[in-house]
Amino acid sequence: MRHCIACRSQLPAKPVFLLRNAPASAQNIPDEREVKEDEGLDLELYQCSHCGLVQFDCEPVSYYRDVIRAGGLSTTMKELRHCQYRHLIETYHLEGKRFLEVGCGQGEFLQMLTEFPVRAYGMEHNPDLVRKAREAGLTVWQEFAGKSNQVFGEGEHAPEGVSGPFDVFLSFNFLEHQPEPDVMLQAIWNNLTEDGMGLLTVPALEYILEQGSYYELLRDHIAYYSFGTLRQLLEQNGFLIVEEEMVNRDTISMIVKKTQKRNTILDMNQTREEFSDSLSQGYKITNREMEELAERLHGEEKTLAVWGASHQGFTLASTTVLGRAAKYIIDSAPFKQGRFAPASHLPIVAPDHFFKEPVDVILIVAPGYTDEIGGIIRQRFGVEVEILALRTSHLEGIGER
Repeated sequence: MRHCIACRSQLPAKPVFLLRNAPASAQNIPDEREVKEDEGLDLELYQCSHCGLVQFDCEPVSYYRDVIRAGGLSTTMKELRHCQYRHLIETYHLEGKRFLEVGCGQGEFLQMLTEFPVRAYGMEHNPDLVRKAREAGLTVWQEFAGKSNQVFGEGEHAPEGVSGPFDVFLSFNFLEHQPEPDVMLQAIWNNLTEDGMGLLTVPALEYILEQGSYYELLRDHIAYYSFGTLRQLLEQNGFLIVEEEMVNRDTISMIVKKTQKRNTILDMNQTREEFSDSLSQGYKITNREMEELAERLHGEEKTLAVWGASHQGFTLASTTVLGRAAKYIIDSAPFKQGRFAPASHLPIVAPDHFFKEPVDVILIVAPGYTDEIGGIIRQRFGVEVEILALRTSHLEGIGER
């Protein structure tokens, strides 16, 4: 039987949304050899009738324990993290405290934390990322929060003298990947001091539903938290919500404090019909806009490229005409370049590829970074390039040509 990953209740018999021909993952991007065997898959999205959590009924991706951040060093994200760190430390007088990032990747955000008067530590499951973090001078070890009773920092891979308890935990867009989020939170709870605190973020379900942006769905994110369902999960596992807000338009951010565990159940205020209608309408509108764009460019004999080898770009390319209409996908992350978008198989290239194979129109598909990327395109590629962006379900022009 299908069971909710948060409360273990049986899921409904029917999904609220079916995403056809979705990319199998956002990170296992096929190369020239692998692309011949790559295929899309159908994903069924369910909403738990008991706690309300929205989730895919599928196995998690093989790398769900690892943290991979292609955009970790963007100007937009650096400014956001600095602002969050400063507010957290100064508001709650956390100077000198021990901070632990649970799932730190290669230490992109941890490095920023070292600029503040705190002691910064990090855990990461992927040994290659641990090695890179250590080479950058960070105190990071290989470990994953997968058992509620484990003691962080006491494993064979941890440096001497780093074991808990810790004063503050950090978790940035990691919980939504976890097939057992309650176990991870219990492990964190058990490794905090009695007055321990935390800062965590997850993608916001509210944003997806308000915008009808079905292309935000991907297998990597096995769970889709709203403010209500995230709040309930945290409270059930011993965390009091001190502050909550929406950041960067599409992300829930919460500051929490360790407290006693509760047995609360969320009052669901979203019906299956409202949920299904939002995604279905978004799917129809987005497909229609992509078809109209492709027809216009064909009639004008103009060429198109996409900027953003993100999960949004991959899903749009595989579920709309975009995968056939575009020439390639531009992305600044070197590890994505030279590969192919899963399911649609559009080639992924570096920004400089534009000068070898110029296009007339570039469509930005990187929510949260649109304005920053638009400025890069205008500065590097000139004023003749038409810049479009997908905002919610609609295409909009960016800047002047």
